[in-house]
Amino acid sequence: MTKVLNRDWPFTIEDGVNRDFAADRTGDWNGITGFFSLVGSTPVIIGVTVVAALVLRWRLRRWNESIFLCLAVACQAVVFFFTTLVIDRARPAVAKMDVSPPTSSFPSGHTSAAVALYAGLALVLALLLNRTWLKAAVWLLVLIPVAVAFSRLYRGMHHPSDVTASFVNGAVCITIAARALLDRTVRWGRSTSRRTVAT
Repeated sequence: MTKVLNRDWPFTIEDGVNRDFAADRTGDWNGITGFFSLVGSTPVIIGVTVVAALVLRWRLRRWNESIFLCLAVACQAVVFFFTTLVIDRARPAVAKMDVSPPTSSFPSGHTSAAVALYAGLALVLALLLNRTWLKAAVWLLVLIPVAVAFSRLYRGMHHPSDVTASFVNGAVCITIAARALLDRTVRWGRSTSRRTVAT
């Protein structure tokens, strides 16, 4: 993306996408995207994760769902951190509306964190709720990461491929954490069965 494929499609059109967003900024959209960019920021992600985990533990009287949510968010953060160390990608060459953190443009930490948290929370609630319409309603939480991704593009902070990779990162971390903690067929710990010795 930065050295080999940077002159191949679709990476050749990314700068045009970022310029189009920058050219069409308005006061209303500046405010809306500012809000959703904040929703995906590290302090908000940590705060919502902690509150959601505590509420789940209190209501369900077990730790699985709480640990799942924390694990999904933590895993995406680890992947994000080490990826930014390996891939040093400059941010889009447009006017930026937010202060740039000292990490590279690839991937979008805001987006991957939002996917892990809000889509992960939607999965937990969908598994717990009995009514079909409520299950459908909680999946509206998945629109939050989409809004965060759009906001980061609009505000000139990331390329389209940055946020695309972040959706993959968040989704994979949710899948791994769900398999480990929400799948009832997975059993942790040593087997308690004992061998019977024929006498």
